[in-house]
Amino acid sequence: MRSKPKRYDAEALWSYALRALGQRSHSTHELRQKLAFRAENPGVLQEVLNKLRDYGFADDTAFSETFASSRLNNQGFGKQRVLRDLQAKRVPTAVAGQAVERTFAGTDEKELATQFLRRKYRGKDLPAFLKEEKNLAAAFRRLRTGGFSARVSLDVLKEHAARSADWEPMEEEPEAEI
Repeated sequence: MRSKPKRYDAEALWSYALRALGQRSHSTHELRQKLAFRAENPGVLQEVLNKLRDYGFADDTAFSETFASSRLNNQGFGKQRVLRDLQAKRVPTAVAGQAVERTFAGTDEKELATQFLRRKYRGKDLPAFLKEEKNLAAAFRRLRTGGFSARVSLDVLKEHAARSADWEPMEEEPEAEI
């Protein structure tokens, strides 16, 4: 059985918050949850959260932009995946949408998807690999999970798949609301 965590006063909770932020950045919601678990009472929690906001440590806009930039530059994910991940961290939709739009402003999504596909299937001859229908379907799912639109995913796969001439044109899908 798990023991209850030690309850912290304002000073100890502040130190705990700084240690947590030293390990990785957190959205305001994540911080609130993490600190609420250890706070002595709701007043102490609010005091520490206000202090974090005053110092700029609890800022969803800055967090979102840093997070989106990291996901784009380090993992090469598409817009939809980054937006989904930010929403999972309970960043307000408007804030997350603006951060994603700013981060992906000059990005060629098709080129990003091509790089993503090559990285995920490095060492494989893509045209030969994608000849098998199951591999083609897996690559499509992988691109979609990576945050790329169906249109971009199909366009990228058409460039590498030998049977792409058999594919029928797809209607434009509506963009996800950002």
